[in-house]
Amino acid sequence: MSAQHSTPAPSSSRTDSGAPRTAPSASGTPPSAPRTAPSAPNSPDAPHSPRSPITLRRAAGAAYFPIAFIARFPFAMMVVGTMTLVVAARGSIALGGWNAAVLGLGSALVGPLLGFFADRFGQRPVLLLAGTLNSLGLLALAAVAYSSLPDTAVLAVGFLIGATSPQIGPFSRTRLVHLILTRLPEPRRAKTLNATMGYESAADETAFVFGPLVVGLLATTMTPVAPMIGAAVLTLIFVTAFALHPTARATPASTDSPTRQAPAHELRSLRILIVVAGALGVGLFFGTVLTSLTAVLAQSGRADSAGLIYGVMGIGSTILALSIGLFPEVFSLRARWVVFSALMLASMLGFARADGVGGLVAAMAVAGLGIGPTIVTLYSLAAERAPQGRSATVMTMLGSATIVGQSAASALTGAIAESAGTQVAVWLPVMASVVVVVCAVLNALGTTRLVEQAARREHAAAQQAQALAQKPADRL
Repeated sequence: MSAQHSTPAPSSSRTDSGAPRTAPSASGTPPSAPRTAPSAPNSPDAPHSPRSPITLRRAAGAAYFPIAFIARFPFAMMVVGTMTLVVAARGSIALGGWNAAVLGLGSALVGPLLGFFADRFGQRPVLLLAGTLNSLGLLALAAVAYSSLPDTAVLAVGFLIGATSPQIGPFSRTRLVHLILTRLPEPRRAKTLNATMGYESAADETAFVFGPLVVGLLATTMTPVAPMIGAAVLTLIFVTAFALHPTARATPASTDSPTRQAPAHELRSLRILIVVAGALGVGLFFGTVLTSLTAVLAQSGRADSAGLIYGVMGIGSTILALSIGLFPEVFSLRARWVVFSALMLASMLGFARADGVGGLVAAMAVAGLGIGPTIVTLYSLAAERAPQGRSATVMTMLGSATIVGQSAASALTGAIAESAGTQVAVWLPVMASVVVVVCAVLNALGTTRLVEQAARREHAAAQQAQALAQKPADRL
């Protein structure tokens, strides 16, 4: 399902075929080149030396991964948490759905700007400001929802929450990609990058699956306000800790480096937009599945078990996402996207036709095997294709697309379930899966065409060089 730094982060370390390639570091030097500034031997800024860390865990620090993992939960709790609060406080399911949609809109509009500013000024100041405003927004919604203020005030606060939501997942990927390409030995970079994208996607998936479960537990055992207070506290503690972690210096701001950022128009290239569209489809998938599953179970009086059945999807997704580093390199990124998105579609066809809880559980289990590797592949492609110095921007574009898809789909699916019935709502996850499959096919066709064009250019250049070598006088 949902990137901080200082100089332009490297764009990638792998090609679409899965083969490793060398990418420049954020400072513009080759990945193996040492920094000239002195650093502490175990800091993320330390130069290469025989005593420097040679594993990503040592390079990032033991505390990094727990902090980055927990810091994702407020983001994953926002959509369901705000909807739960608004519905409980105002008694309007429609307003709750609109609030979720507005929250997603705020994230979609402002999220990429947070990535842009992180690329420009570094992740630390961006995260500290966004985290503080986001915590205040969460607490404000708890007060406004139960006040006599009009519904527009609730929507305005919802937009603020979405606009200031810290982009932990995308920013974390940016930091780790930079560490891999600048701190690890070159022979280990490709495999480590693959495994890291798998872990990051598994962490996102776990948060997106269990975040709503945490909201449900807090809301039912305490009050609907509790999830908002909990998310605000988690944001203040763990987003701040993530912002202050030494790895925030591992990707220096572009203002500190002579390396120039790639032009902004490169962010609108089809190679990037197709990946963003795929992330949007993943968000649509999450939103339609959770909401339609809840609606189906509510018919039989089992709505409280929706989180548990939905969590089955997270089990397979997490396991397969963590195992993606074991895939052979011949299984290219474009092929993975096609294969695993097709598995998502097959699982949702089974979900739409499921009869009973057993069928729903089976559909969720198969869906997990498809969604996890799909998310890994999308972020791997994003890391590869990000223009120079625009890594955080691209990563936040994917994160924002996912959250806006989830928000919009949750609102739309809930409205359709109420008006047209669950028999119609259960087919919406099928449509969301089709979006991901279509993007995968278009990406595969476009990538294949680019490879063929490059091969033709190389062949023509070789023929020209051969002709020049045979008759050099004719070319003078």
